[in-house]
Amino acid sequence: MYANCPYLFVPIAKLKSISLDGSKVHADASKSKAVSYKRLLAIEAYLQAEVKELFAMAEAANGGQQLPAGMNISDEVERREQRLERLAEARKVLEMRAQVRYEAELAEHEAKMQARQEKEAKMGKKLPGKKPKPPPPGPRDKDQYNFTDPESRIMKNSNSSGFDQHYNVQVVVEHDSRLIVGDWLCDHTNDMQAALPTIDTVPQELGQPDAASLDAGYLSEDNINGLLARGIDPYIATGRSPHNQGWRTYFLDNPDPPADDATVIEKMAYKLRTKIGNAIYRLRKSTVEPVIGIIKEALGFRQFSLRGLSAAGGEWTLVCLAYNLKRMHTLRYG
Repeated sequence: MYANCPYLFVPIAKLKSISLDGSKVHADASKSKAVSYKRLLAIEAYLQAEVKELFAMAEAANGGQQLPAGMNISDEVERREQRLERLAEARKVLEMRAQVRYEAELAEHEAKMQARQEKEAKMGKKLPGKKPKPPPPGPRDKDQYNFTDPESRIMKNSNSSGFDQHYNVQVVVEHDSRLIVGDWLCDHTNDMQAALPTIDTVPQELGQPDAASLDAGYLSEDNINGLLARGIDPYIATGRSPHNQGWRTYFLDNPDPPADDATVIEKMAYKLRTKIGNAIYRLRKSTVEPVIGIIKEALGFRQFSLRGLSAAGGEWTLVCLAYNLKRMHTLRYG
């Protein structure tokens, strides 16, 4: 993960409400240069068998057996050993990533099981359905490693047209000015783990934001509690809102408050159904969401030129600075 460069200098009198959003941007790498963990193991086994065969041919040649014309055993072995070294490095990276993922998924599983046990204790009976299964350790067959830019990941395209080699970019936007006040770049395939690190890129010199709105991709108890611990009132969607809901959704009386023993997620769902919560969350459509669109469409930034988390992260900060310059010109001259 990459922490942003020195903060973006923006003319904000007082930091109030902010919104957070992310998107996938194509890395300077082709998915054709990627290999899955399953395929990697198969290639390793094949190359090891070929090296063994070549050594056997070398021994036979020492005994007088004729080699194929133009064949140099040493060169052939060296080429395969070099490929095996690169594959071993890729396998090590995939195994390290798998361990980090396993630890995160195991912690999430244990939290779910604890919440399930607490709910069963309150109800006095077991919940229906199967218990959540613990995550399997180790790499998975479809885990990918890219030889062009190993730190980029295969991610689903934001336009839902399939998967490609990407980085996950994040921005924090101030509501009144529509200026970017924080940015981050990571290799997470979803946004949930990016919320708090991105919020932490907002410089203290700009002040303490009062509230933050985030879409459902960031929803978790850790993110809600983390924002509260930072003194920020969170407004995180608990699911996708259906289209064409009608005026009643926005103007009817507030719903009944949740029970005292409601979960953090249930309380958040109620919060967003209130008039104030709904109004604050709806500001995302005119604050942070257009910023991503402007960067991709107006500025034309759809692919990184640099490789690696650190270099791509610096490039993303420059793009955010370019957006801010454009926005400040609009604020000043209209």
